[in-house]
Amino acid sequence: MDKDINKLLTAKSEQVKKLQEIVKKAIEEETLITNNLLNPPKEILTRGQTVSDKVAKFGGSWAFIISFFIILVVWVLFNTLTPVKDNFDPYPFILMNLILSCIAALQAPVIMMSQNRQEEKDRKRAENDYLINLKAELEIKALNQKTELLIQEQIQTLFESQEAQLKILKKLEQKL
Repeated sequence: MDKDINKLLTAKSEQVKKLQEIVKKAIEEETLITNNLLNPPKEILTRGQTVSDKVAKFGGSWAFIISFFIILVVWVLFNTLTPVKDNFDPYPFILMNLILSCIAALQAPVIMMSQNRQEEKDRKRAENDYLINLKAELEIKALNQKTELLIQEQIQTLFESQEAQLKILKKLEQKL
């Protein structure tokens, strides 16, 4: 009888150990995912890429719009209110139009370079998200399979323990 009881207790402790190992592995894998997401690899930028990012950041800000508007207003006021001999760009403001065209012609491709790099980052982030979702799906399937395996093992153990209990009952019945 003692051997049968020890078998039952040993089987249960083995199941507990298996569950602990599964949980431990899952926790270790989860921390790896968390570390990779929290600490992405540092991107090495060239000087041109750094400049294009800064130009795009400033060119798309309210500070740029307000300062540019102030410069244009000062330019127009200076060239209309000062005496004609002091004007460096009289009324049709040809020099101002030339400068504005040059700024637009230079700023647009620089901003496009920065946007292309940002688009590549977004594409990599989306690919990363897809891989994480795929891994999560596979992990869920694996956990379901492990759960089914554990349930099958428990059912088997229950049948075995029930069989052992029946044997013990038969022995007790025979003794009585």
